[in-house]
Formats: sequence, structure tokens, C-alpha cells
Amino acid sequence: VHVVESGGGLVQPGDSLRLACAAADFTWDHFSAGWFRQAPGKGREAVSCDSDISGSDGSTYYADSVKGRFTISRDRAKNTVYLQMNSLEPEDTAVYYCVAKRGYYSGSYCLPQERYDYWGQGTQVTVSA
Repeated sequence: VHVVESGGGLVQPGDSLRLACAAADFTWDHFSAGWFRQAPGKGREAVSCDSDISGSDGSTYYADSVKGRFTISRDRAKNTVYLQMNSLEPEDTAVYYCVAKRGYYSGSYCLPQERYDYWGQGTQVTVSA
């Protein structure tokens, strides 16, 4: 296991959750990161990615459905990547996966899923009243 996710759970609409993705055997400083999700009966989709450690707008992607509500970030001291999720909606219900790719790339987009080197086991997020 290269990445370990945590932080999922059952919440009500409007609540917040913070997902964490700890690197077990590598340093996030040398990897680009991202979060994908898969809702019941749907394909896996990109939620948010950062292509380097700068955290700049030019290197960070958010799906339109989460823009303004979700934030991807890194804690270098804890070697952990986070996904802060605010104003959660029932449509956010899904299994969320952390991904990692060796090295950086240019641009604010997520790579095709097969380009990522490591995937987490997934953490369930359920938003329901």
C-alpha cells in the first residue's frame, strides 16, 4: 500500500469533511497528486488534481461540480495531501480515491487515470439527510 486515505463518512447536506491521503513509502514533494471519485452506478471521475507542489491556480484542477466548494492542499511536514470538502451535496456521495504520480507536469488538469502510479483503497463519502 503506497497511499492510505482516511476521513470519509456519513454527513448531512451542507456539512464538511476533510479527506486525507498519507504517503506510506514516498515523499509527496516528488509526486503530483489528485482525487477521483466513483458514485454508485457511474464511472470514475476526476475531482481535483495538482500538478506540482506550488498550489497555484495554474497547477490546480477542480471539476466544475466541486469548484468553489472543494480544496486540495498539501502538508509537507505530515507528508499528506488533503481534500477539504465544504457545502457537501447528495450528489457528492461516492467512493473517493487518492492518486499519486511520480514527478510534476504543467497545467491545471488531471491526467488520464492510467497515468497515475499509485491509487488508494478508497474512502466512502455519503451525503444524506
